[in-house]
Amino acid sequence: MWMTVGGQRFAIALDGTDAARAFVALVPMSIDMADLNANEKHGDLSRALPTNVIRPGTIHAGDLMLYGSKTLVVFYKTFESSYPYTRIGHIDRPVELAKALVGTNARLEFSAN
Repeated sequence: MWMTVGGQRFAIALDGTDAARAFVALVPMSIDMADLNANEKHGDLSRALPTNVIRPGTIHAGDLMLYGSKTLVVFYKTFESSYPYTRIGHIDRPVELAKALVGTNARLEFSAN
């Protein structure tokens, strides 16, 4: 799977979760994502996805997760968190990802190829 932002394309390795399989069924799609806390982008999906909530403790740059059942979150910095998420996958090249996402809202495009 792929994510494109600002003309840069990033590969996504999907987890084997029901949420990841349901996410794939939504693509291709574009989503406007707002910046939050200078470490993540978040935006609402068109429908709820299945959840399998965990508290990961450490969030890693490149993590692609679901908050609640409809909010997609792309993390571009590594930090500690007590919030619950459902894993969807991991985006490659976290350093380049951070440069592409830091400090502004963004339109992200997701595709199967």
